[in-house]
Amino acid sequence: MREESRRKLQTAVCAAGLALLALLFVVWLRHNRPGSAAEIAAALGCTVLFAAACVRFVPRWLSFWFDAPPESPAERGTLPLPLIFVLGLLYGLFNFAAAWMIMHYVNHDLTPSEFREFWTAADAYHYLCIAQDWYLSDGIVDRVVQLVFLPGYPLAVRLMHLAVKDWIVAGIHVSMLSFAGALCVFYRLLRLDLDESTARFALVCLCLMPGAFFFFVPMSEGLFLLLSVGCVYCARRERWLPAGVLGALASFTRSLGLLLFVPLFFELAARLLHGEKRAWRGAPALLLVPTGFAAYCLVNYLVSGNAFQFLIYQREHWYQELGFFFNTAAYQTRYALQAAAAGNRELLPGLWLPNLAAVFAAPAILFAGGKRLRPSYTAWALAYYVIAVGATWLLSAPRYMAALPPLPIALAQCCEKKAARAVLLCLLAIAELFYLAMFALRRQVW
Repeated sequence: MREESRRKLQTAVCAAGLALLALLFVVWLRHNRPGSAAEIAAALGCTVLFAAACVRFVPRWLSFWFDAPPESPAERGTLPLPLIFVLGLLYGLFNFAAAWMIMHYVNHDLTPSEFREFWTAADAYHYLCIAQDWYLSDGIVDRVVQLVFLPGYPLAVRLMHLAVKDWIVAGIHVSMLSFAGALCVFYRLLRLDLDESTARFALVCLCLMPGAFFFFVPMSEGLFLLLSVGCVYCARRERWLPAGVLGALASFTRSLGLLLFVPLFFELAARLLHGEKRAWRGAPALLLVPTGFAAYCLVNYLVSGNAFQFLIYQREHWYQELGFFFNTAAYQTRYALQAAAAGNRELLPGLWLPNLAAVFAAPAILFAGGKRLRPSYTAWALAYYVIAVGATWLLSAPRYMAALPPLPIALAQCCEKKAARAVLLCLLAIAELFYLAMFALRRQVW
């Protein structure tokens, strides 16, 4: 494509995207009527950050598709994968030890049995119930509505239970092993593009993302991370069938797995536009990704008679529907201000402030690292952000953002100096330990 033509296309894409975003913001402003200037400012600030990340992404996207493909170094690594795996397991044990010390400091009578039962907190309880009893079509309402949780992780726990006869411990095993495996695959993915120092830094950033401790809890984050990075890694290596299968398993584990279609599409389109005819073999991989979610819809139908029953439960019981990400910034700000005015020491530090930090930090990180982040990763992250943050009753923003691999990659690529890296790691470690403490103390961390 000629430079002038591409410049015009770039301008048109940016103008259309910004116009659409502005229109949606105006529609939201007109129909929601935020109660305070702070809410409007939060929504506008979030929108501007997202728009800036998108504007920076567009020229990188067009270059990725229409310029000569950039040469990537051959995959190599100096860290042995078994070492990464063991370090991942040790980091999980460190998180459990830190949680024990925090809980024991508050309750000196804490017993090992109570500590074990603690790990059924939050959504872990629902996942473990599904692993034991599958989904229920009638009975206790709190059990029936568990249909909103996807079956990939509970099935993995059920398989682990064949070897580990304690359901909670089986869930922890699945999560820890998945995370350790995800670190190995993530390192291989990083080394396709990054030098050794930057790859290691990105690994550490992933481990220290606020909410990273959820990777070790009996919940789906660890397994989802493994399937996601595995899917993208296989696509980068043009192993399309494994990429599609892993994408399908990811969308069978969490609905956000559907968005793996985005990086696969970007990688495949780039190869086709650069004249790689054999890349057409990757087209079936794109079609495989949503089959995992289709299987989940089939489960819904078999259990309730409605393939989309989970949407009803999400709306009526969990108060969640898809909305605008800037609306989330507005109502999170409203509740944070209300909690601050009431002096609520549980909701403010444990729920609203971490949520707001994640909502604003994610687009800021994508903007800062957007000049160097691979466009397929940026597209994936932007789509993921719109869906994950757009929930109308968002309680778990840090947990969702922790499972988004482009964020630690972007952090690593926009932070090159040793002093800056040291400062960033200190800040991340403090934030992660603080958030873990809030979770251990059950300060409304979900």
